[in-house]
Amino acid sequence: MTATDNWVGLCRLDETSDDEMYPFEVGSRRIVIYRVDGNIYATDNVCSHAFALLTDGWLEDGLVECPLHGAQFDVKTGAAVRGPADCPVETFETRVRDGMVEVRIADPE
Repeated sequence: MTATDNWVGLCRLDETSDDEMYPFEVGSRRIVIYRVDGNIYATDNVCSHAFALLTDGWLEDGLVECPLHGAQFDVKTGAAVRGPADCPVETFETRVRDGMVEVRIADPE
């Protein structure tokens, strides 16, 4: 494993369900994984507009809505699709390996 190739196991795939969000802390990072249409996606769990945890919001049709001001983000791309946020949230590459959901984090600390 190198500093730019850190895969971190977060949970088992069979512990997740479609249209649900799962928060994790990896070092000082707050990450959320989403299962949408059987696919796993991961983003930063903090809204890019103001500090609020996206997992305190709502997930519908592949969009997560921040509970604070209603900004929406595409969980696949991190793009802000409704304001007041105009900056995306960071996304993370995901994979399932031996039934474990893993997220690639360049610097997990």
